[in-house]
Amino acid sequence: MRAHEAGALHGDMGSRGPAWLRTPQDVNALVPQLWPRTVSRSSTGDLEIGGKSVVELAADYGTPAYLLDEDDLRARCRDFRDAFAGADVFYAGKSFLCKAVVRIVEEEGLFLDVCSGGELAVALAAGFPPERLGFHGNNKSVSELQRALDAGVGRIIVDSFDEISRLSEISEKSGKRPVVLIRVTVGVEAHTHEFIATAHEDQKFGFSLSGGAAFAAAARILDEDILDLRGLHSHIGSQIFDTSGFEVSARRILELQAQIRDARGIELPELDLGGGFGIAYTTQDQPSTAGDLAKRILKIVESECELASLRVPKLSIEPGRAIVGPAVLTLYEVGTVKDVDGIRTYVSVDGGMSDNIRTALYDASYSATMANRSSEAQPMLARVVGKHCESGDIVVKDEFLPADVQPGDLLAVPGTGAYCRSMASNYNHVPRPPVVAVRDGAARVIVRRETEDDLLALDVG
Repeated sequence: MRAHEAGALHGDMGSRGPAWLRTPQDVNALVPQLWPRTVSRSSTGDLEIGGKSVVELAADYGTPAYLLDEDDLRARCRDFRDAFAGADVFYAGKSFLCKAVVRIVEEEGLFLDVCSGGELAVALAAGFPPERLGFHGNNKSVSELQRALDAGVGRIIVDSFDEISRLSEISEKSGKRPVVLIRVTVGVEAHTHEFIATAHEDQKFGFSLSGGAAFAAAARILDEDILDLRGLHSHIGSQIFDTSGFEVSARRILELQAQIRDARGIELPELDLGGGFGIAYTTQDQPSTAGDLAKRILKIVESECELASLRVPKLSIEPGRAIVGPAVLTLYEVGTVKDVDGIRTYVSVDGGMSDNIRTALYDASYSATMANRSSEAQPMLARVVGKHCESGDIVVKDEFLPADVQPGDLLAVPGTGAYCRSMASNYNHVPRPPVVAVRDGAARVIVRRETEDDLLALDVG
C-alpha cells in the first residue's frame, strides 16, 4: 500500500474500496465540509455554485472546467487574515495563481508568496504591491533575483549558500539591500506523503539545523552585512492536520534564534512557520478552522519564546491549499460507463490526469457526486477515471455514485482548487480546462480554455 498525503488511512484497500468508505443513505446528499460554501443542490436536482446551475455553466463554458466560488475564496482569505490578526498571512501562490486571484488576495488584505520568475510575473502583471511579496525557491536564477530586486520584492527567502553569494553580488552591484529570511530544515517530518514533507533533513530545501548550516548562513549574512537579515523560516510539509509538528518546529527554530542572539547579540524580529494546513478531500478528513489553527500556533510561539527568553517575533504563515483548495470544484461530463466482470465499475470522464495529476502523483483521494440531476437509483461503488492513455489515469479512486449513471451525466469533484490547475499538463495533447469564477449568479472566465491552436502555436517544427 502506497503512502498518502494524509496518512495510510487513505490508501487503496482493494476493489471494495477503503475500509472507511460507507454506503451513503442518500447518494444525492452533499457533505458540507467537502464543497465550496455556496454549493447546493437545487429543487430540480442539479448542483448550483455561486447562484448558477452547473448545467448552465457546462453549456456555456464546456467541460471539463474548474469552477471557482469567489465568495468562498474571499471568505477563506478573511478567515485567515482575521484569525491571525497581527501576523502577516502570505497566500502561497504555487497552489493556484492567476491575475484574478492575485487581485482577490490583495483586496482581502493578504500578502503573496511566489516561487518562480513566472509567478512573480503574474503578481506584477496583476498590480500586486511588490513590497507585500515573498520570493521562495531552492534554485533562484540570477535573472530571477535581479527581477525581484528591480521590482522591490518585500522579502526573499534564501535557501542555499550559493543563493546568498548570487544575491549578495547582485545587491552590491545594484546598491540595494534586500530583506531576507533564512529557510531552515528543522528535522520535523510531518505525517504526510514523502514527496510533500519538506522539513526532514534528506531533501533539497533550506539549511540544515542539526548540521549547523542554518547558523552558519546567519553568521555569514550578518558578517557580510550586504543583505538585511530579518528572520527565520520553516515549512514542515503539506496537508497537515496535527499542529504538534508546528510545536516541535517552533521550538527548534526558536532555539536557533536564541543561539544567534547569544552569539551575535542580535534578536531577529521575524519568524515564518510556513503553511501546509490540511483540507477535506473525503469524509475522513477533519481540518481545523483558521481560528483553531491561530489559537494553537500563536500559543505555541508564545510559550516557546517564553521558554527561550525571547521576545515574540512578528509571525508569518503561508496558507495556500487551505484558502483556494475548497473554493473550487471540477466539473466533468461522463463519456463511458464500463463494468469490468463484476470487479469494478469504471466511470470515464472527459478530463483526467492532465487536469488533476494528484491522484496519480500522490495517491490522493477525492470525492465526487452526480451534478446534473438527482437519482433514485441505489448507490454503486465506482472508480472515476480519465480519458488518457494511462492505466493510472484515475480521478477518484473509490466513490459511491447512483447506479444509473450514464454517458452525458455531469460529475463534480470538490477540493480541486489547489495544485490541480497549477500542475495541469497537455498530456496526450489535451488542452487544459478553463477556470470560471462564479459569484452572485454571474460567471466570468478568469483563465480561458486552451485550444488545439494554442498547442500547435508552440510547435514550430
